[in-house]
Order: sequence, then C-alpha cells, then structure tokens
Amino acid sequence: MEQKTKINAEGGKQDLVITREFDLPLELLFKAYIIPEIVEQWMSTKVLKLENKKHGSWEFETADAKGNVVFKANGVIHEFVPNKKIIRTFEMENTPFPVQLEFLEFEKISEHTSKLNMHIVYRSGGHRDQMLALPFAQGINMAHNRLQDLVSKLNNR
Repeated sequence: MEQKTKINAEGGKQDLVITREFDLPLELLFKAYIIPEIVEQWMSTKVLKLENKKHGSWEFETADAKGNVVFKANGVIHEFVPNKKIIRTFEMENTPFPVQLEFLEFEKISEHTSKLNMHIVYRSGGHRDQMLALPFAQGINMAHNRLQDLVSKLNNR
C-alpha cells in the first residue's frame, strides 16, 4: 500500500521535506497539532507541556505498559501563526540525535481538504541519514493515518 505521507530527502543535504494531504478542513488539521488531548491520541504520547505561542515550549513523553519512560522529546516554539505555521525545535532526550529545526506550514486546499508541509533541518547530513535509517517513514505515516482517522471522527460529531 502506498504511503500517503511523502518524504523527500535529496542526497548530500542535511534536510528533508515531508508532505501530506488530509481529508480535513485546515482548522481541524491545525488543531490536531495544538490541542494536547488530540496530540496525545494520534501521537500515542503524553503531552507534559504545549505552549502554543512565540517563545513557548513543549514536552512529550511516552511510556511502556509498565510505566517506564521510553521516549521523551522537547523543544521551543519560535513562531506560531494560527492555521498557517509553527516553527519549532525538536530534541529527543537520551539519544545521539542533536536538536533539529522544524518548519510546519498548513495549507488550505479546499473547504474539506488541507495539506501539511514540514521542512526539517538537521545538524548534518549524517544525522538526517541516521534518522532516515530508523523506521521513520513508517512511523510518521502511521501517526498521520491516526491523525486523519481520529480528527475525521471528531469532525463528524
């Protein structure tokens, strides 16, 4: 089955571009990134902090069934324009990956469809390639599929 979330990673560069079209109005797609209860569901993580504003910060944590923390990430929001864009840093704790810079742009296609464009810049091409060697593409596709399903159900209420 073709993956709906597309990842473009040109050779020899330290960035990548992720795009995904959603069968969701722009406002609902944006809410999926800023409302903690929705973020927790589609990302399968706990939102410890999510300050949706310029100079705000965020912190997510994922635990296994026994309550052991297996993933923790945080960052700072550098720019926040409702229904348009979020520019933020992303850092995974206790990993060899340095902080990355993410540009998220939200685009209206029609009344019922929208598009997410993510431009991610890594410290080096090697760090980007290490990330791509993980099941990164599969993971982001699964998360975006959950986002689509979850927010579609919220939209139909």
